[in-house]
Amino acid sequence: MSKKRSKKSSTTDWKRVDGVRDTDVDTSEIAPLDESFFENAELRLPGAKQSITVRLDSDVLEWFRSQGKGYQTRINAVLRFYMESQKNGPA
Repeated sequence: MSKKRSKKSSTTDWKRVDGVRDTDVDTSEIAPLDESFFENAELRLPGAKQSITVRLDSDVLEWFRSQGKGYQTRINAVLRFYMESQKNGPA
């Protein structure tokens, strides 16, 4: 994990989090994981990203930037969603 510290202060109430016991957590909606799940599970690591130059309309870029840190990752996610939808046939 990176040793870099965020400049933003956490709004998490850590005293409240620390005060929650395991028995207080509602796990009723969590599906049980048996051995077959782990036998069929695959470790999927993200591939290395390629650095490119792309031209975007200024309003599109500004909107993504206004969403805060991680805007390039969000642009990638939108492009990936579009790509996946097109693999299954044009919209």
